[in-house]
Amino acid sequence: MGQSTITITRYGDFNRTEKFFDSLKHSFSINDLEKYGKRGVEYLSEATPKDTGLTSKSWIYEIRPEENGVVIVWKNTNIQNGVEVAMLIQYGHATRNDGYVEGIDYINPALNEVFEEMQEQARKEVNGTL
Repeated sequence: MGQSTITITRYGDFNRTEKFFDSLKHSFSINDLEKYGKRGVEYLSEATPKDTGLTSKSWIYEIRPEENGVVIVWKNTNIQNGVEVAMLIQYGHATRNDGYVEGIDYINPALNEVFEEMQEQARKEVNGTL
């Protein structure tokens, strides 16, 4: 039996593909990002378990440029004794009497709603249906 040879030859470049993906990187305007930032705060506030309500009212967002684009960062400003209360609720924590309070995954489902909405908008823009 002889050996088979496979030869791959490439012509051209990926300029059009790179331009397309670059345009997607900039497809969300600042107004869109503001809208999704606010929506994330709304969803996080609704999803946050409420005892005093302080943590649910303490969500904020920032839009900041990074090397490859722009990001939205959601933060919770309720900090007690140097610890973010939102993270204690999310991941759980030890108690003073050697007990443990189980965490509640409420952040991921809340933000998944925002990400799905952003994905749908991007899909519509790519398909030209927006």
